[in-house]
This record gives sequence, structure tokens and C-alpha cells, in this order.
Amino acid sequence: MIEVSHCDLAYIQGASQVKVYDDFSLKVEPGESLVLIGPSGCGKSTLLYLLAGLLQPTGGEIRVWDERLTGTRQQTGFILQEYGLFPWLNVEQNVSLGLRVRHMPKRMYQDAVEEVIRKMGLWEVKHHFPSQLSGGQRQRVALARVLTLHPDLLLMDEPLSALDALTRERLQKLLLEIWQEQKLTTVLVTHSIEEAVFLGSRILVLADGRPTHVIGEILNPLVGQSGYRQTSEFFQQTSYVRSLLEGGMGG
Repeated sequence: MIEVSHCDLAYIQGASQVKVYDDFSLKVEPGESLVLIGPSGCGKSTLLYLLAGLLQPTGGEIRVWDERLTGTRQQTGFILQEYGLFPWLNVEQNVSLGLRVRHMPKRMYQDAVEEVIRKMGLWEVKHHFPSQLSGGQRQRVALARVLTLHPDLLLMDEPLSALDALTRERLQKLLLEIWQEQKLTTVLVTHSIEEAVFLGSRILVLADGRPTHVIGEILNPLVGQSGYRQTSEFFQQTSYVRSLLEGGMGG
């Protein structure tokens, strides 16, 4: 579905040029759940912005469904850590915002918006404003808004990092259910090793320093299986990712 071919990206810092990506290539298959993990500043979020068409590479190209990406596309959903909700809109209005921006008549989307709000467990607070919601509820509103647009690609930049541990685990399960039900291609950035192993069918470990390069690629075939978090295989995968992040060889 996605093909990043020999991409370069650089920016000017003082009198020098800093390369974030240099001859970087990546493929993402349809329906895959790819997780990017690595130290802060290694270029994880930058890659999401490239895949969203919000940044353009200075060399190479990115193709989605074999079409060169030259800007944003309507079928790509992007969820940020800060939720991106409008404080003057209530839950229902925030969820339907993307459809209203596209000038879709309310009669055409009202049922679909209500269905997503119910699925996200937000029906009882649909008239509340973001300031009246918990962090977990605000993140579910952001997710619901994207899902009403029926994306074929979902990009997420540390969407759960600001949440407490139990809320984070509940939303991890929700993201996993959505991925399994909709076969939605997802690319997730996280700093959490456990989250990476719980959600990623494939995990890319990125190195510290510039330009960015991959130091480990891990297939995770048991992702989505019931009780995976409590298995020895889950522990082994998290240990291996940790060893790569620490600069060890792993095992």
C-alpha cells in the first residue's frame, strides 16, 4: 500500500545541513499494523508527516496505492497526541467536523456519526465539551472523528502517551479491535515497548542520531490473539525490542 523509495529529508541548522533521512526506503502492506519505536528526536514523527503528505522529501518519492504522494489525501487519517479537538464544539460536533468540512448534508451522515459515538462509548457525553471530558474520552472523540471519514490509512503519533496506565490499556484494546474489524492499515509511533508489541504486527526499531536508520525489524505474528499480553512470547518480544533500543544484539 505504501512505498517509500530512497527518500531524503534535510533541514538547515545554522550554517550546516542536517539530514533526517538519507536514502530511506520502507514498504507497508495493506492491512498491516506497523509500529515505529526509537529514541526521542530520531525522526519517527517526521516519517508520519511524510506519509501524511504534510512534508515533502527532498529526494526520492513516496507512493500510496502506486500513486505518487505530492500532498495530503482524504483517505488518510492522522491522530496527534494533543487530540486536536475544538474546545467550542461538543463531542457530536467534533466527531462530525470532518464530514461538515466536506459539505456533506447532515441527513447523510447523522446515523453514521451516532453509530461511531455509541461504539466509542461516548453517547452519554455527546453534548459535553472537551473541557468536560477525561483524557481517555478526548482521545476517543479524536479517533471517532477520523473513523467517520472511513480512512484506508490511519497514522497515529503517540496518541495514548498522556493517559494513565489503565486508560491506556483500554484504548490499546480498542485500537486493536478497530484494526482487526476494519483491516485498516495503521502506522503508529510510540515510546512504549509494551504498546509496540501489543499493537504492531511489525515493529521497526529506529536508531538514535541522524540520519535515521532501522536497527531492527520484528515480525509479531501473535498480535491480536486473546491474552497475548500475558504470554511468554509477549515477554520475549518486549525483551528483544528493549535490547535493540539499548544497543544490544538481542536474542
